[in-house]
Amino acid sequence: MTDAEWAEVRPLLPVPGWMQGRGGRPEGYCHRAMLDAVRYLVDNGIKWRAMPADFPPWDRVYAFFRRWRDHALIQEFHDRLRGRVRTMLGRDAEPTAGVIDSQSVKADAVVGADSRGFDGGKLVNGRKRHVVVDTLGLLLGVMVTAADVGDRTAAQVLLAQVADAHHRLALVWADGGYTGSLVEYCLARLALVLAIVKRSDDMRGFVVLPKRWIVERLFAHLMRSRRLVRDFERRTSSAEAVVYWSMTLLMTRRLARTRPQPA
Repeated sequence: MTDAEWAEVRPLLPVPGWMQGRGGRPEGYCHRAMLDAVRYLVDNGIKWRAMPADFPPWDRVYAFFRRWRDHALIQEFHDRLRGRVRTMLGRDAEPTAGVIDSQSVKADAVVGADSRGFDGGKLVNGRKRHVVVDTLGLLLGVMVTAADVGDRTAAQVLLAQVADAHHRLALVWADGGYTGSLVEYCLARLALVLAIVKRSDDMRGFVVLPKRWIVERLFAHLMRSRRLVRDFERRTSSAEAVVYWSMTLLMTRRLARTRPQPA
């Protein structure tokens, strides 16, 4: 991270338990070095054991990643960054509308048969990332499943999680794959209006559809992180954590570019 990025990140980091009197030992390595190491892995797609010597030992970095994954610290850190970005752009910290979609990616050989499947529509053997983003394209929630899990089935769980975390969310746009009983379910159980943006039958070739392009832009960003081009994670929770790490990298750079420079 540059000094400008670190200045934006440091106030938003979760406070270690030992600094709050909750026990535990002080950190052995600087958080800035740990964050840089995980960001390097996600951005460049290396193996854990191939961590360059400029960073802390790979097993310490992985332990840091695992702790942040298991205690939802990466999600907490990501949500704070998202609120800062929305406020900087003149929006309320909490969104009122979003877009949902899914992306199927091939899975590496380390992915077990219990969490992988075949997507017959995309002809992909691997996993599926279900995401909800706000109208700025910032991530609100992600859930990774086997690729053969239907969009509507996964959306029931994911939208419930997102609606519980973002109480002001009232409208979600989706494509034609989310039609059917899911629309009534969202309205009755989650107090969400699920608006379907359909592609007209007379459309030919590539056409930008309203609202749906927002989530496609997020998928394009994820594909720029080499760790996310395929799914290399044994656990779906790790795959979700890597998505959050990729988005923190994007938002940190965005905040640093708009930070006022000293005179």
